[in-house]
Amino acid sequence: MYEKMKKKTGRKLSTLAVLGLSFSMLVTACGSGGNNASPSQAPAATSGDQPAATASAATANTPLEKALNGEYKGTKVTMFGPFVDADQVKFETSIKDFEEKTGIDIQYEGSKEFEATINVRVDGGNAPDIADFPQPGLLASIAKTGKVIDLNTVLDPEKLKSNYNKSWLDMATMDGASGKIMAGIWNRSNVKSLVWYPKKQFEEAGYKVPQTWDEMMALTEQIAKDGDPAWAIGIESGAATGWAATDWVENIMLRTTTPENYDKWVKGELPFTSPEVKNAVEIMSKIWMNKDYVYGGTKSIVTTAFGDAPKPMFENPPKAWFNLMGNFITSFFPETAKVDQDYDWFYLPPIDDQYGKPVLVAGDIYAMFNDRPEVRAVIEFFTTGESIKSWVQSGGVVAPMNDASLDWYQSESDRRMAKLVQDASTLRFDGSDLMPGKVGAGSFWKGMTDYVSGTATLDQALEQIQKGWNN
Repeated sequence: MYEKMKKKTGRKLSTLAVLGLSFSMLVTACGSGGNNASPSQAPAATSGDQPAATASAATANTPLEKALNGEYKGTKVTMFGPFVDADQVKFETSIKDFEEKTGIDIQYEGSKEFEATINVRVDGGNAPDIADFPQPGLLASIAKTGKVIDLNTVLDPEKLKSNYNKSWLDMATMDGASGKIMAGIWNRSNVKSLVWYPKKQFEEAGYKVPQTWDEMMALTEQIAKDGDPAWAIGIESGAATGWAATDWVENIMLRTTTPENYDKWVKGELPFTSPEVKNAVEIMSKIWMNKDYVYGGTKSIVTTAFGDAPKPMFENPPKAWFNLMGNFITSFFPETAKVDQDYDWFYLPPIDDQYGKPVLVAGDIYAMFNDRPEVRAVIEFFTTGESIKSWVQSGGVVAPMNDASLDWYQSESDRRMAKLVQDASTLRFDGSDLMPGKVGAGSFWKGMTDYVSGTATLDQALEQIQKGWNN
C-alpha cells in the first residue's frame, strides 16, 4: 500500500492523506459528451522500441494516426488525476514527445484531493476530458451514472485484446447506465505478489528460492531453525493501519479459490464469514501467528510501520529474510542497496495448482468523459506502451501493455516483473481498493488489525469486517 498508501495509492492514500500515489470492470453506456459516434479503428500495437509515430499505414484512419499527421494541431485535451510532485513530472515527461509530434496540448492537473474533487466536477458538468483513476472502484460508481464514455465506441476491441492480458480488459469492464461498458484503459500498473529478500546473503546462506507454497513454508521453518525469523512484517500506517494485511489476504484468496469467487468477494456477494475467506486468513495466520516466523514476534506486526518492516533484511547478517509487498516498497530500502545484487524478489508461490499463477496488481485506469477527435487520439495513445516508455525507463512502474518492450526496463528485476504480469494466468486488482471505502479502507483494515493484535478472535474479526457492508 505505499501504492496502497501512495494511492491506496489512490483511495488509501488520497482519502487518508497518507502518501499519495489497487478487477472486474469497464465502461458506461452512453456518456454525456456525445459518445454515439461510430467505432473507429484502434492503434496497431507498435513493437517494443518502435516510435508511435511510425505506426503502420494500416492504421492511418485512426484518431491517433491523424493526430500524428498533424490534423489536431493546436487543440487542447484536459486531464485530471492524482499524480503530483515527482509522479507528475514523470507523467508529463512521458507525454512530452507525443505533444510535440501532434501539436495537441495535454493540460494535466494533479490533485491530492482527486477522489473528493472528481465526483464534484462530474456531477457539476465540469468533467475533464480524461481522468486518471488510481482505484477502479471509484470509476465503477461513476460509470453507473452514464457519464463515462464507453470506449468500445472509441477503440477497436480486437486491438485491445491483442495488446492487453484479458484480465486487464475484464477489470476495465463495468456496469454502465444500461449495460456493460469499457469504462477505461489501463496505463500504469504496480505488482503486489512479490516477496523481497536480501539476495547476496540469501545465496551465501545456501537458501533456494521456493517454487511452491509448501517449499516456502519449509524454508520458513528452516530459517527459524537456523536462528532467524524469516518474515519481516509491519502493518502500522497511521490512520491506514491494517492495509498491508489486506494484501496478504487478497493474494491468498487468489491462490485458494476461483477468480469468480474473488470477484464476488470484492463486490460483497461472498461474505468475509465464508469458508473461503476464513481459510485464506488461517493460511496467513500460520506465518503471522507463529512468533518464531516473524521478526519481533506477532505483537510487533501492528506497531511496526510497513516502510520500516524490511529494514532487518539489510543488516549484516540479515535479521529477517522475507517481506511481501508491492514493488513500491523499494523506495523504503537503503539508498546504498542495489537491485539484482543486494536484493531481489520472488513470486509469492501458488497454493493450489488449479488456480495457476495469479498476480495481484494495482494501477491507473484512464476514463474518457468528453468525445472529440483529439480526445480520442489521446486515449488511443494511452493504450500504447510508447505512452509510458520514459516512465518505465525511469523505474518503479510496470506497463500493462504487451507492446511495451522488456528492453525498456533498466534492471533484471523490473524485466522479470513485467514478464510476470504479461504471463499471469489471472490478474486481479487490489481487492480492498475495489470495495466501498467503509469496508476496504474501514472495517477490513480495522478487523485485521484487531485480529493480529489479539483484541478479537478470527471469527469475531471476520464478523466485524462483514458488518462494514451493512453500514
